[in-house]
Amino acid sequence: MKKDENLLKDLWFIAISAAGGFILSLTGISIGWMIGTLIVACCLAMIRPAWLMMAPDQKGINRRWLALGQMILGIELGQKLNLSVLSVLKDHWFSVSVMLILSILLAMLSGYVLWRFSKTDMLTSFVGTAPGGLSAMPSIAQEVGANTAIVSLVQMMRVLLVVLSIPFLVILIYTKQDSSARAAAESLSTATTDIRLAPLLWTAILILAAWGACKAAKFLKFPAPWLLGSMLGVAIVHVGGAAVTGHDMTAWWPSQANHVSQVFLGATIGSKMYKSMFVGVTRIVIVGFVSSVGLIAAMFLSAVIVSELTGISLITSVLAFAPGGIAEMATTSVTLHADSTFVVAVQVIRVILVIALLPPFYRLLHHLHGEKKNHESPISRSNA
Repeated sequence: MKKDENLLKDLWFIAISAAGGFILSLTGISIGWMIGTLIVACCLAMIRPAWLMMAPDQKGINRRWLALGQMILGIELGQKLNLSVLSVLKDHWFSVSVMLILSILLAMLSGYVLWRFSKTDMLTSFVGTAPGGLSAMPSIAQEVGANTAIVSLVQMMRVLLVVLSIPFLVILIYTKQDSSARAAAESLSTATTDIRLAPLLWTAILILAAWGACKAAKFLKFPAPWLLGSMLGVAIVHVGGAAVTGHDMTAWWPSQANHVSQVFLGATIGSKMYKSMFVGVTRIVIVGFVSSVGLIAAMFLSAVIVSELTGISLITSVLAFAPGGIAEMATTSVTLHADSTFVVAVQVIRVILVIALLPPFYRLLHHLHGEKKNHESPISRSNA
C-alpha cells in the first residue's frame, strides 16, 4: 500500500514538473523538455508546497525514474552507432581522435579554472565542465557524489551558449550548403518513424539487449550502469544485426521517447535539490560562464583548423566538435544541412568516452584530494 502511495506521489511530481518542460519545449530548444522539467522540479523540491504531498525529510522521488530515463537515453544513443557511422569514422579516425582528446583536455582545464576561482569543490568542477551533455552529466554527478545543482547549472549554461552562438557563427563564416550533406540530414530526420512488424520486433530486441546490458554493467560496477550499459548493449546488437543482414536495421523509436527520457531525468535530479546546494552560486556562474566561453572559442578554432586540413565542411566540423551534447548538435546539423551522420558519430563517441572513462578518474581524483587534505590537516594543527 505504501509502495503504491509513493508511486502515485512520484507520478504527481513528475507530471507537474513536466509541465515546465512542455512550456519550454515550445521555444524550439531541443533540450527544452529537460531544462524546463529540471527548473520546475528544483523549485518544487525547495519550496515543498502542501499540495505536492512530499514529506519534509523526503530525499526526492525514487531513483528508478533516473534509471529509466538513463536507459531510454542509452537506447536512443546506441541506435545512432551504426555501420554508416563506422564507415565515416574510418575515413577520419586520426583527426576525430585528436579532436576528442583535445576537447576532453580543454574541458578538464575549464574545470580546473572553475575549481580554482570559485568556491565549488574539485569533483563538482570537473564533472560540471565535462563535455558529456546536459542529459548525461547531472545523473553521473549523482553517481560520483558531486553537487548535482552546480553540475546542472554549469552544463545548462554551456549548452545554451553553444546552441545560441555556434549556429550563428557558422552561418556568418560559411554559407554554402552541399547536396550530399543535405541528403544525410534528411535521411537522419526520417529514420525511426516506421510502424510495422519488423521495426517493432527489432525495438523489442533492442530493449531486451539494453535491459540485459544494464544488469551486467550494474553487476560489474560500471559507472552510470543504466546509461552506459543500455548504450553499449544496443550499439553492439545494432551493429551486429547490420553486419549479419548487410544493412542497418530500423527500429520503431518515436521522438517522444527522448522527451520522456528528458522528463524523467529532469524530474529526478530536480527533486533532490535543496537550498544549500546553491550557496555561493553567483561566483560559480561568473567563472563558469567565462570558462565555458573560453572552451567554446577554443573548440571552434580547432574545428576550423581540422576543416582546413581534412576537407570536412566547416559547418560539419564545428557542430561535430562543439561541446553542446548529441541531441542539440544533431538537431542543429539537420537545420543547417550539415553532415548529420558525422556530427552524431563524433558526439556519440565523445559521450561514450566521457561516461566510460571520466567517472573512475573523478573518483580517483576525489580520493587523492581527500587523502592530501587529511595528510595536511595534522601538520597545520601542529604548526598552529
